Amino acid sequence: MNDKNFTSEYFFILKHLLRWTFIIVPIAIVIGSMVALFLWLLTLAIHFRFGHPYLLYLLPLAGVLIYFIYKLVGQSAEKGNNLIIDEIHNPGGGVPKRMAPIVLVTTVITHLFGGSAGREGTAVQIGGSIAQMFGKWFKLNEADTRIVLTAGIAAGFGAVFGTPLTGAIFAMEVLTIGRIQYNALLPCLIAGVIGDVTVAAWGVHHTAYHIDVFKLAPHWYSGYLSFDFVLLAKVIIASAAFGLASFLFAYMVHGIKSFFVKRVSIPWLIPVLGGLIIIGLTALIGKPDYLSLGVDAEHAGAVTIPSAFHAGGADTWSWLLKTIYTTLTLATGFKGGEVTPLFYIGATLGNTLSILMDAPVSLFAALGFIAVFAGATNTPLACTFMGIELFGGEYALFFAVACFTAYFFSGHSGIYSAQRIGVPKVDDTQFSDAATLQEAGSRRQGYIQKKIQKYGFGKE
Repeated sequence: MNDKNFTSEYFFILKHLLRWTFIIVPIAIVIGSMVALFLWLLTLAIHFRFGHPYLLYLLPLAGVLIYFIYKLVGQSAEKGNNLIIDEIHNPGGGVPKRMAPIVLVTTVITHLFGGSAGREGTAVQIGGSIAQMFGKWFKLNEADTRIVLTAGIAAGFGAVFGTPLTGAIFAMEVLTIGRIQYNALLPCLIAGVIGDVTVAAWGVHHTAYHIDVFKLAPHWYSGYLSFDFVLLAKVIIASAAFGLASFLFAYMVHGIKSFFVKRVSIPWLIPVLGGLIIIGLTALIGKPDYLSLGVDAEHAGAVTIPSAFHAGGADTWSWLLKTIYTTLTLATGFKGGEVTPLFYIGATLGNTLSILMDAPVSLFAALGFIAVFAGATNTPLACTFMGIELFGGEYALFFAVACFTAYFFSGHSGIYSAQRIGVPKVDDTQFSDAATLQEAGSRRQGYIQKKIQKYGFGKE
């Protein structure tokens, strides 16, 4: 009897594994192929703008074009990543098939004309849209559709950054703060790996990053312990700053969007104003370093993510300028992701802090790279693994400390307002019983307004 039960259990496990493998592999191949096409087009658009700088002056018109594309054919696709997260939690209208091509085209338009945005949001939306389409073709039930959508996020994320394990963990971790969706473990891992392999098979390559070897500074305890506790203390202090930078980014994205929506009655004028401000800022600063992705250098000596890994590779306020550029771009209706700009913000802030704290530049750039992202998306585990996948496992402890610290210091905020709060970061706060980040944000805004009124700043 026991032998039969044992055999039966493992038969069903094998059946389960094979079923999800056959479902996920074709989905991930299609998602990986679409992401490869997207990355190829994105690179062409960015380098075309490098050769034609005047395209920046057409950014307001590009914003109007993006607005009308979504108004005429976009429909619910305008909600982007939040729509996918909502659909996983509460299945309803579904993720439209048109989301994938629309977000691909509009993101390329944003970068072609100099908008400061990323690519993760586009890849995730491509993944969710294609996964939903296959789910309908396979006639999956509601529970399986949720898993497929989660796997679609993993495939898109893993493919766009070349980090399959991170993509799998990110997809399971991002849905609910404090909880991981382990029922999607295998599909997400398969999707992340296949998506990444597919991009590589198409000949699309990712930027390589490297932490330079550095010598540990001698301390009074060095004769007894090999671990550098002074460096660890510096990492913790810097990581708190990374978390605050995450909070600032999320707050500015939502705040700027709300500001324009309340004060501009004609919707298509919002991207026009956003484009004009970006043009003005670029003219004022005198260089285009904070436009687009910030990965490839438009000119010699440009501040980029790779340059931030070297001494003198970033200006003191590069992180803040990129924050302003990107939040303004995304809040006024242009399309793209937030993650690559968050990498830029984190790496350049890490560069600045390394100088102030007399710490290894490339290590602190790497820590900022992953920690600001961890705080803004509330995914500390995924970002720890991202550090290992991108930079190697030698500094895994520092990666974890940075991501976990930034996660706490970013508070109950984030770039995905639909993200659920399963387990609050700290109990007995005004946000400990909030259901979503959107609800937490509304409470925070109400609190700030009360304080403003209390001290008389809101009075006429």
